[in-house]
Amino acid sequence: MRVGVVGLGLIGGSLALRLAHSASNVHVVAWNHHDNPYTKAKAQGIECVDSLEELVHSDLDVLFLCNPLKVMPHILHDISEYGLPEKTTLSDVGSVKGLVSQQVKEAGLYDQFVGAHPMAGNELSGFVAADASIYDNALWAVCVDEHTQLHRFMDVITVITQAVDNTCIVLNDEVHDKAAALISHMPHVVATAFINEIVDDPNRNIAALLAAGSWRDMTRVALTDPDRTRAMVEEDAQNVAQLLRSISKRLLAVADNLEEKDMTSLVEFFEQGNPFRLYKSGAVQNLVQQREFVADSEHWQQDLLDSAKKGERIISISLQNDDQIHAQAIQYGGIK
Repeated sequence: MRVGVVGLGLIGGSLALRLAHSASNVHVVAWNHHDNPYTKAKAQGIECVDSLEELVHSDLDVLFLCNPLKVMPHILHDISEYGLPEKTTLSDVGSVKGLVSQQVKEAGLYDQFVGAHPMAGNELSGFVAADASIYDNALWAVCVDEHTQLHRFMDVITVITQAVDNTCIVLNDEVHDKAAALISHMPHVVATAFINEIVDDPNRNIAALLAAGSWRDMTRVALTDPDRTRAMVEEDAQNVAQLLRSISKRLLAVADNLEEKDMTSLVEFFEQGNPFRLYKSGAVQNLVQQREFVADSEHWQQDLLDSAKKGERIISISLQNDDQIHAQAIQYGGIK
């Protein structure tokens, strides 16, 4: 298998390293907008090319776009101009799927596209921070719709589950973007609000000395490059704005309860999340449920989305008789 990577930043560089060190027979070809990472990348078994056009014509099975989203329209335009070979399936690793899908459509490449988003990374950036281990036990969201070609989907899934040795869930763009806003984009804003609050406090140095595990865990993502975070949030603006208004109402209600000494409402607030606590407890205790199922050849997209909504993650998937999708999935009970 030949896999291409556009962009050797934290996510793309780590993916290239993961693939280059894969137990599967994968040849990785990469292009970066400047060649600073090339010496180290080549030493790790990654073939580096001098131009995007050369990468596009490198006889690739799958090409992952790991470039910043702000340059995605330019990258897609150039790939279209160079002529993406029919053999190559196009994918990406962006944290917002609806916007990217629209840009791919505008570039005339949607028939070859299957969007993806690995839930991996840290607050660092650049190839100097690239680390294959950030993909250890990672979950990928793979986004499809009624126009997604099944063999293109299988190309991407094969890379994820076999070459990268990860699990996945299958979503559509809308479900993905709303969920990503809930568990990533909105929390980045909230974490940033935390550190803004401490910066503005006259006792900030005392508070910083007292800060321990809970503060570290709640503010880790706020250490990310602020331009990178801002761009990510802007790209999912509507979903993030709605969630911020929702969580603001919850926090204001708690403030009112505290001032009014409404203990009943406070108890309800702190107990409301018990289903999530039980879900996490089950995951920690490895209470795994496993099942195999066949996705209907005509409605495979919805069947796989239904699996994700149950809280299942796919650990292996295969195409049999050219039209039957056999999947093996695990779950930790789901949130009831």
